[in-house]
Formats: sequence, structure tokens, C-alpha cells
Amino acid sequence: MTQQVVSERSGRLTEKIGKYEIIRKLGDGATSSVYLARDPFANREVAIKLVAQDALKNPSSGNVMHRLFLNEASLAGKLVHPHIVQIYDAVADEDNAYIVMEYVPGGTLQRFTRPDNLLEVGDVIEVIYKCARALDFASHLGVIHRDIKPANILINDDTDIKITDFGSAAMLQTERTVIDGIGTPAYMSPEQHLNRPLNHQTDIYALGVVMFQLLTGRMPFLAGNIAALAYQVLNANPPLPSEFRPGISSEIDVVVRRAIERDPAIRYQSWQQFADDLAAVASGAPLAKRGVLETEKFNALRSLPFFRSFSDAELWEVLRFGEWHTVTKGQAIMKEGEPGEFFCILVGGEARVTRNLRLLSTLKAGECFGEMAYLGAPGKVRTADVIAASDARMLRIPVLALERVSELCRLNFDRAFLRVLVERLTAANSKLAGI
Repeated sequence: MTQQVVSERSGRLTEKIGKYEIIRKLGDGATSSVYLARDPFANREVAIKLVAQDALKNPSSGNVMHRLFLNEASLAGKLVHPHIVQIYDAVADEDNAYIVMEYVPGGTLQRFTRPDNLLEVGDVIEVIYKCARALDFASHLGVIHRDIKPANILINDDTDIKITDFGSAAMLQTERTVIDGIGTPAYMSPEQHLNRPLNHQTDIYALGVVMFQLLTGRMPFLAGNIAALAYQVLNANPPLPSEFRPGISSEIDVVVRRAIERDPAIRYQSWQQFADDLAAVASGAPLAKRGVLETEKFNALRSLPFFRSFSDAELWEVLRFGEWHTVTKGQAIMKEGEPGEFFCILVGGEARVTRNLRLLSTLKAGECFGEMAYLGAPGKVRTADVIAASDARMLRIPVLALERVSELCRLNFDRAFLRVLVERLTAANSKLAGI
């Protein structure tokens, strides 16, 4: 229920839900409506899912609706991840039951499931990879989504996605009763159709179906009713995506088939396996994609010791402000006497550090260099040259950008630099001791 009040900002009559000023309605569902609103205290736009009072008071389904609401409300402030819609607030009183969430403009993935409006193959891999990492994060907190489908994946720009609607989620580490029979049949795993105990593999299956649909514009199984659909899910072998879209590699077929494998023992056992295979496909055979996929970048950085203390959220943050560069053998990366405005982490290849043409050291993949631009006094200039010893790629971090990142991200950079300095001092002492 909304109420009309006079806005403090405009002086005009406006509608409110609790303290939130409604801007416009975004859409209606069977049991709830979603509004775009403004949080006057946090000074930000939010999305509010207002549960219909009729749904809560329905004699047959009201109890289930109430528990679904409590499910989603209990996640407020817990699932904080760059690819999960954040829940800010939840209210249940005599007048209303609503959840206040992060507002993500752009709509859902549903519009990219039509054969005439498909994403590029590389972009599909990007989207699914980000979903896999986000759901891996949720599963480590004991949360299984149970209703993964394109309509529950918001897309903001290109492949920037956020998973929403955790109302159907099963909490593995809570005493709250899990509600059976939840999910969308076309995306439900065989074990979900059979009402068996579920784990994270049911979400892996559903995301595999989403991947199939985004690649081909159709579902792996087609049926006229739920019973016929369930029979196919439990007994039939799904087709391959390449049967419906030219140019899909056999590697992609393998990934999709393993994700939607009927037998959980053959299906991906972990989100990490699924994500690793997606990254391998992205970095292997040429795909329709824009530059270097963020999937490939993320996986490359995750494998480097420098970033071992960074969480997924912090690593995605690094990718947002870092600059990805490739250089050819012999190309100058840094020059002596230049201002130190950035530092680098070598992702692949080798580089030489020289001063007055004398070799000081050779850098391998995973090592950082130029970090005194951040650790030293402002205005400090380079004291050596860095030249690519082979074709190489690196992540370049502008010092000014690092000063604007989250406190946790900056703390992890400081920890990484401390480890590097200790390792270099230890190596120097060992070298001196051997003289």
C-alpha cells in the first residue's frame, strides 16, 4: 500500500512506501509490484518490491508467500557481491511488506533469449562466467538460489550483470524450513523435479539451461505441459547448442552438456570447475567477443600470487579501475626519469629492469614493478627502465585510481606489496650471504 504525501524536495504531492518516495512503477508480477523510488537518507535510487496484501492474506498460499518474503529479507546486507543485487532494507508491518534493493537499469536477460536478438557467443560466456562466480560466492554462504533463469538476471551495460530474486533460495545453514516445489520448471534440475534434497548443483544445472538458451534462442527441452517437460528432463538427452547456431565450438558444446547433465555425479561438481572451463574456452578458440574477455582477465589475475588475498569482489574492483595492456618484445614499459604515475603487475611474458644499460633484474609473470609510484613520496620519478623481454601483457594501475578504491581493496594491495618487499629483502640477504 502506498500513501500520498508532500515531497520535501519538490513541494508536490507524491506517493511513498515507508520513507521512500516513489518515482514510477517498474512492473507488476503475480504477487508483487516493483517501484523505482528514492531513498532520501542515502540519497540514491532504489528498487522496491512491494508484496500484494492479497497474496499474503490468501488462505491457501499466504503462508508460503510469507516465508518467501522472510527468506529474501533475511539476506539483507549479507550477499554483498558485484554481481548480486544488494538488499538494503526489508519491512513488514500491518500496512506493507516490501524489500528495498539496489536499482539496476537495463532490464533482464530475457530479451536476449529470442533467436533474432542473441548476444555474441563471447558475451554469453562472459555473462555465464560472472553468474557462476556470483553463485559460487552465495553457495559458500550456504545459499542456493533455486530459481535461476534469464528473468532473474539483470543486465546493465554490455555484460555487466546482477542476479536478483533470492526469495526462493534455500539456506543450508539455517533452521528455517525449506519450501519444496519452488522454481521454474523449464530451468529446474532433475533432482528438483523429483523433490530430492538440493545442493549448489541444482543452480549449476539451471545456469547451464540459461547458457543454452542465450546461445540458441530456444530451450534444450520443449514440451506442451509440465509433466511432459519433466519426463524429458529426467529421461531424454539434450541437443547440443551447435545444432541450432553455426559457429559454436565443440568446446562450448562440452561445457553446456556437462552443466545440464542429468546425473549430478557427471555434472560439474563445483562452481570453480564450471568457471575454469568457461575461462579456458574464452582464452582458447577465437570467439566473437570485444577485446580480451573480462572472464579471461579475471581468471588470469586469480592465478597470480600477488592477488591471493583478494576476494572476488575486490578482484572485480581491480578489473574496473585497472588498465589492461599488451606490449611487444623490446618495447619500453617504463623509462628512467619519468614521473611515477602508475605501477604494473606482469600477467604474462617477461621484462628486464635496467639502469644505464646494465641489467638489474628479470621480471616473470606475476611480479609487480614500479610500485614506488604508490609507496614512495608524491612526485617521485622512475630510477630505472623496464623493457619487454618478450611479448607480454600486464595490468597497469594508475596511482590516483588506487587512492579512490574501497578500503578493503587498498588494504589488500598494501599487504601484497609488503609480501613483495619481504621476499625481495630475503632474496637480497641470501645473495649477500653467499658473496
